Amino acid sequence: MSAKKNSVSLILIISPLAALLWILFHAYLISSFAFDWKISIADSLLMNGLIAIAVLVMYNTLRFYQPSKKNILYLFQWSLLLTAAISAAFRIIIRLNFIDDAVYMQFVEQSMVMRFVFTFLLISCLNLFIWLWYNFKSQQETEARKTETEKLSREAELNNLRQQLQPHFLFNSLNSISALAGSQPEQARKMIQQLSDFLRGTLKKDEQQFSTLADECDHLSLYLEIEKVRFGHRLKTEMICDEKCKMMKLPSLLLQPIVENAIKFGLYDSIGEVLIRINSYCENNYLFIEVQNPFDAATSTAQKGTGFGLSSVQRRLYLLFSRNDLLITKTIADEKSNINIFSTTIKIPQL
Repeated sequence: MSAKKNSVSLILIISPLAALLWILFHAYLISSFAFDWKISIADSLLMNGLIAIAVLVMYNTLRFYQPSKKNILYLFQWSLLLTAAISAAFRIIIRLNFIDDAVYMQFVEQSMVMRFVFTFLLISCLNLFIWLWYNFKSQQETEARKTETEKLSREAELNNLRQQLQPHFLFNSLNSISALAGSQPEQARKMIQQLSDFLRGTLKKDEQQFSTLADECDHLSLYLEIEKVRFGHRLKTEMICDEKCKMMKLPSLLLQPIVENAIKFGLYDSIGEVLIRINSYCENNYLFIEVQNPFDAATSTAQKGTGFGLSSVQRRLYLLFSRNDLLITKTIADEKSNINIFSTTIKIPQL
């Protein structure tokens, strides 16, 4: 912004100086034909004053109407009409003021053709410059509006994705609380408190575009505690967070749908204990977070890489970073233990 202001200030300073130098040069040319400085300056001021008025008229005209590129010839037609008007006005005013100076009047008549050609070329160039400037300004405003529209649309979509709280998680939690209320009231109260803390943290994070890995891990721990109450001993978790990465940034609430996807495909198709591993590390100015869960290849759809919530995570990463390679899914077959592992890895550029 300061550079733009400096450029405008520089133009405002240079333009009057250039105009003054041109008026003096014009007067010098007239005086070189043996006319005194009074006539020379009057000739220069009148001619250039009429040209300035014509350019001002075109400046205000083009401000409200700009011919398209196909109709660019209109500029030269207007320049021709303005030149004719300037020439007529110059001749009339000169006759009214210098009719007694026969030598100067003869010079004016002999130089009218040259004056007409020069004025036409000058006005045409100035009009073309003004048209280009307005056209460039219009394109800038159009691009700015387009960029702002895209930004608002992107922010709206991001806000929608970020604020999505999986309805089934909330409903399942409430159902679990209802089931525990009669048989295990202490567990029910604990789960209500955990759910309250989780929702409060979610609402707080809705106001943030990014948060640190440490904050995300703390919030994720609340979610996992709730899920552990639901699934009991069946759900085991292992969260490893590299100390060097704790202050790195990632989109708020990005990990929950990934871990929720892992729990769904890990526990829903199994009746035994399931271990969900969450590992984070940093490398080459990227934050990597890997979530792994076992799955049954015969009944689960996780191997297709279209697990629940992953498409929204990938869409959100694309909107934030304009890249489609930040979410990677793969399956790992462990022949020794006969366990299939579904791995989801996200990498977050550190801008």
